[in-house]
Amino acid sequence: MENLRFGDKQIYMEGIIIEIQDGAVSIDLKGRLGFMKIPRRMLISNHNIKVGQEVGFMMSYPESLSEEINEKYLDLINHNKKMREERSNESFNS
Repeated sequence: MENLRFGDKQIYMEGIIIEIQDGAVSIDLKGRLGFMKIPRRMLISNHNIKVGQEVGFMMSYPESLSEEINEKYLDLINHNKKMREERSNESFNS
């Protein structure tokens, strides 16, 4: 947190649950802000969660920490992208 240059400004946001998987929940953010997918264990609820339910949460703006590229993560991203493309081509050619 000490890496952040700008102060933390939390804002209240809402969304709608659009998909529930074994280990993840997808939430469509209100206001055309996109969507996010979180581990199911991170969603706090006193009842069974269902598609269509509203959720609320506090969020801050992401801040770029430096100009430097993390080569380790970039290599992993490129490797995963290549693997997905190869699988896609294999299923297309079958």
